[in-house]
Amino acid sequence: MLSKRIIPCLDVRNGKLTKGVKFQGNVDIGDPVESARHYYEQGADEIVFYDITASAEGRGIFLDVVEKVASRIFIPFSVGGGINTLDDMRAVLLAGAEKVSVNSGAVKNPDVISQGAAAFGAQCVVLGMDVKRVPKSEAIPSGFEVVIHGGRKPTGLDALEWARTGEALGAGEICLNSIDADGTKEGYDLELTRLMVQSVGIPVIASGGAGSPDHMADAFTQAGASAALIASIVHYGEYTIPQIKEHIAAKGVKMRMVW
Repeated sequence: MLSKRIIPCLDVRNGKLTKGVKFQGNVDIGDPVESARHYYEQGADEIVFYDITASAEGRGIFLDVVEKVASRIFIPFSVGGGINTLDDMRAVLLAGAEKVSVNSGAVKNPDVISQGAAAFGAQCVVLGMDVKRVPKSEAIPSGFEVVIHGGRKPTGLDALEWARTGEALGAGEICLNSIDADGTKEGYDLELTRLMVQSVGIPVIASGGAGSPDHMADAFTQAGASAALIASIVHYGEYTIPQIKEHIAAKGVKMRMVW
């Protein structure tokens, strides 16, 4: 069995590490470069970096910050935000990322998924999904809708159907963020995560809502996630990554322990 992964998430706005609740009320809380190095030294399995306003502002990602982070860590590094074309993907990978997360850009141009997979390999292409609960309908039978532009624009796409489409186009992984749970520290949306894991054959990263190591353990054991994205609980110093991994491993979940 593969080890489950713990992945700190760095949401970046104007070059600063930021955090909000349900995609609103963001406040700047630090330096993403120093935070990335800190989490790497603690034993994070990967780092995810999102330029959270790039798509909504219609601009490219801040490559200088990506380069600085990449120079300070030596674990897989995934970058998203404002990535719309194959050239955008190439620029991010050349800046030092190992993976590219496409979200809003992929909804608007699904071919970018297949183009990226063909050029760089499926393992480099992560389909990022920001998902919100809505009433079930003919168009959205699962009751989970994809929302883009940092949670600002509903798409009318059913999340499970879009995930299957993304997988067919060549995405190698899905990062599934629940807008409803984001920043609440009340736990991941296990129903959404479980449905997603059952719908696709590629790894699913649970995201949104982690408030304790038990929440991550639940995402692994109850919903089948391959990895868990975390933010608030480490950004605010409530837990260290070693504490998180030790707690989860004690529940019988295979973790990569490096200290």
